[in-house]
Amino acid sequence: MAAHSPSSGLAPGLMVCGTASNAGKSTLVAGLCRLLARRGLRVAPFKSQNMALNSAVTLSGHEIGRAQFSQAQAAGVEATVDMNPVLIKPTSDTDAQVVVNGRPYATMSAAEYHKHKPELFEMVLDSLARLRRTFDAVVAEGAGSPAEINLAPTDIVNLRVAERGGMNAIVVGDIDLGGVFASLYGTVALLPTEQRRLVRGFVINKFRGDPQLLGDATADLEKRCGIPTIGVLPMLEDVHIDTEDSVALRDMPIVASDTDRDCTHRAGAHPSTAQLNVAVIAYPCLSNFTDLDPLANEGDVSLRFVRSVRELGHPDLIVLGGSKATAADLEWMRTRGLDQAVATAARKRRSVLLGICGGYQMLGRTIDDDVESRLGVVEGMGLLDVETRFEHDKMLAHVSGTAFGAAVTGYQIHHGRVRRKPDGTATPWLWFNQEPDGWCADEVYGTTLHGLFESDDFRRAFLTHVATLNGCRYDPDPVPFSERRQRQFDAVADAMEECLDMSTLLEIMGIS
Repeated sequence: MAAHSPSSGLAPGLMVCGTASNAGKSTLVAGLCRLLARRGLRVAPFKSQNMALNSAVTLSGHEIGRAQFSQAQAAGVEATVDMNPVLIKPTSDTDAQVVVNGRPYATMSAAEYHKHKPELFEMVLDSLARLRRTFDAVVAEGAGSPAEINLAPTDIVNLRVAERGGMNAIVVGDIDLGGVFASLYGTVALLPTEQRRLVRGFVINKFRGDPQLLGDATADLEKRCGIPTIGVLPMLEDVHIDTEDSVALRDMPIVASDTDRDCTHRAGAHPSTAQLNVAVIAYPCLSNFTDLDPLANEGDVSLRFVRSVRELGHPDLIVLGGSKATAADLEWMRTRGLDQAVATAARKRRSVLLGICGGYQMLGRTIDDDVESRLGVVEGMGLLDVETRFEHDKMLAHVSGTAFGAAVTGYQIHHGRVRRKPDGTATPWLWFNQEPDGWCADEVYGTTLHGLFESDDFRRAFLTHVATLNGCRYDPDPVPFSERRQRQFDAVADAMEECLDMSTLLEIMGIS
């Protein structure tokens, strides 16, 4: 397979746009990266601007969107900061921390951010060009819809990037939501002429049933707008590629219940046979909830995201995950009585409690925050004898250590530095290079480590401990999580090979 480089010497690229958020862009980019890698190309994902609370740290110590990190894994290449040069991490409905080239740039409102877009646009084009000089091909992902006419003049992530980069594009539509033909047609109809000509194909995504039921609809759509549909992808029920933001969490198929064992289940869990009941508190700025994906793949684990005391029930394990607004999310819990419900479950030994990063900070005595919330000293839940002080410098690092007698690896993303109080009684349970990172007391555990459950031996040891305390059966999944992830990438690539006109797609991209 050959990639036809244009006269500029840059590798070919493709922009994958969508009719809306959660249409399947991230998954398609991951699948296309895997597909091209299987054909012998070194391919890189790219998303110039990502709005997401799920993020990861590159080996060079830069923060990027989790989706691009995952897409790099699908491509079999090391993730770099050029793959996601601008990351927007919302801290409220109006403000967000803007991460530029992997480092915190500023916290600003949407209006303030728009003033910075002209300079950021040139920067993201430089990142794209570097990738196209380094790799054989680049698969770029848009954001939301390219037809957001209120944002078009200052667009730095959709077709304006493709236009400046000389790349063609495809548009993905989610048929499961209904109205896919109107969405596809309306998207291109709203585009300016110079960008409309870049759209060379449609992909209909998340179809349930026999594609022949579509009849002549795709041909009729092509007659109306001149753009062919290059394939119809099925709903891949068992595929869960790392998601980029809370849209996916909001739309996750869950069923609320106040029963002990038949509660809110995450897609991919096995509620009919699961023994371990795990509840994750889904506060508004929950971040890096992909930390819990390895639990969802365990056949004996039912993973639930809960937002009320009624939904909490009586789980074996409660997880307070990361947060981009720690003080605000803790207050959100308090207004709903969740803080007391969680504390009562922990104190009465009904549930093991684990706090990760922001959740860990909530478990302590105090949170001193003049950086994120700017609220100063806030009282924590008081379940661990630790205190947190926020610093302007963000900790970004890959780390490894030991916990529960097993090796554990992951990454750190935080402004808050957690320290045990000098007179505290908490004991260390997770160590980095002979230094304690995690502290515990009475089956309440805290750590700054994201991604810890991807370490198979640690995950199995920790869940075995939880199961033993609660008198549950737990048979560890024998398949390593890393292998399951690779199977997911292959499943998407296989579906694309089978259901898309790949010769046309590669021609659109400039690859033969």
